[in-house]
Amino acid sequence: MRILATALAAVLAFATAAHAGDPAGKYSVVGKNPGGQGSYSGTAVVEKTGETYKVTWNIGGSIYVGTGIGDPKFLAVSYRAGDNSGLALYGEEGENWAGIWTYQNGKKVGAEKWTRQ
Repeated sequence: MRILATALAAVLAFATAAHAGDPAGKYSVVGKNPGGQGSYSGTAVVEKTGETYKVTWNIGGSIYVGTGIGDPKFLAVSYRAGDNSGLALYGEEGENWAGIWTYQNGKKVGAEKWTRQ
């Protein structure tokens, strides 16, 4: 029994470490709009595309698509949806990510948290 428990702990530690620093995956999203003007929820999918990442959000049925660059701790994403475009910056929090974002020409920032699914 002790061997099984040790093996299970090792597998769980490896699985968590495998996600740390790599934003690729599927996430549940919660956020607040710039200036505290309401909250939202949805999903995000992050795909590795060579040296960059493709980020696709679905927020209330609206699709936002972006291109990101980063390192194991940070991810910067430029995104677009229709006539809207903007910039987001996320920091790694274990297997999850949290950050701030704004629209092009924005004067305030929103906040967003991604929780790995």
